[in-house]
Amino acid sequence: MTLSSLSLRMIATTALLLVAGGVGGLLAQWAHLPMPFMLGSIATSGAAVALLHDRAMTDYAFPLKFRTFFIGLIGVMIGTQVTPEILGLVPELPATLGALAVFVVLANGGNYLIFRRIGGLDTRTAYYAGAPGGLMESLVLGERAGADLRVLTAQQFLRIIIVITILPSALSIWLGHPVGSAGGLAPTSKGPVGFETLLLIAGAAAVGLLAAHYTRLPAGQITGPMLLSAAVTLSGSVDLHLPFWLIAMAQVVVGTSLGLRFGGISAAMLRRSVGLSLLSVLWMLALGGVFAVALAAITGIPFLHLMISFSPGGVTEMSVVALSLAANPALVSLHHVVRILLTVGLMVLVDRRMRAP
Repeated sequence: MTLSSLSLRMIATTALLLVAGGVGGLLAQWAHLPMPFMLGSIATSGAAVALLHDRAMTDYAFPLKFRTFFIGLIGVMIGTQVTPEILGLVPELPATLGALAVFVVLANGGNYLIFRRIGGLDTRTAYYAGAPGGLMESLVLGERAGADLRVLTAQQFLRIIIVITILPSALSIWLGHPVGSAGGLAPTSKGPVGFETLLLIAGAAAVGLLAAHYTRLPAGQITGPMLLSAAVTLSGSVDLHLPFWLIAMAQVVVGTSLGLRFGGISAAMLRRSVGLSLLSVLWMLALGGVFAVALAAITGIPFLHLMISFSPGGVTEMSVVALSLAANPALVSLHHVVRILLTVGLMVLVDRRMRAP
């Protein structure tokens, strides 16, 4: 098969997966599920890779640059939510970020015990699988330390998928209505968006991604565009609020790429991994809930904002959850970026010991 035919096949497969993800999102919205476009697309792409992995999905990989651009769009969207009022929370950040450091240590320790004692995983795999953030870093360091990469990959991706499934559902029950079900997200666009504004939004995402790449910003795919968009928004020079259809499309792209991570995992391994991940996620959500209750009383920051900030999903996915609830997405994104930095720092500290014979 020639290079051009492989490229055409990849484009066609990607297009079909995204269309299926969009249909899955619409069905999930019709069923009043929380975060419908992300969860619906995860379900459809997960089903596709399970049913077609040995046929149409052979040698297929979701185009990462395409996914990265849409993550950049989510970063732009978060940046538009930054207002001068967020500066009023600066005095409370030492308390919340200090508590986050304690959360990371306790979450990682509890996860290690779950994966080691209950799951029976070896020491190295159990430790890196229990890292509450830093997905790619945990895979790289874990592989170098001799962890079982297949199990480690399954546990880390399931952590993100289960968090973004359980948390919106729990919040929907608590709030009394499905999270983001009416429109997929809380209203963000102030009216019709013209072609010129769409070009500005795309340009902000592209420039933010390039700046993040060259400055090596942590979680740069989302923080670069977010910082640029926040600066433009605060200046008052341009309104970069995204239309709903573009927000839903970004969710479908991210959700579809997540669902494809189930490829190559056997049914037995998946069942075992899901059970362990459920225990791990419930432990971390319960721990995060305790911190959120305590910090809400100390700082006055709403419990909902803190609960999302202490939930161990991915930066992109948790930012989308925050946006769906108008729960100060800039504050939430800051805490998740810091959580990843703290987790990676902790992994680096123990890396030499984990690699010892």
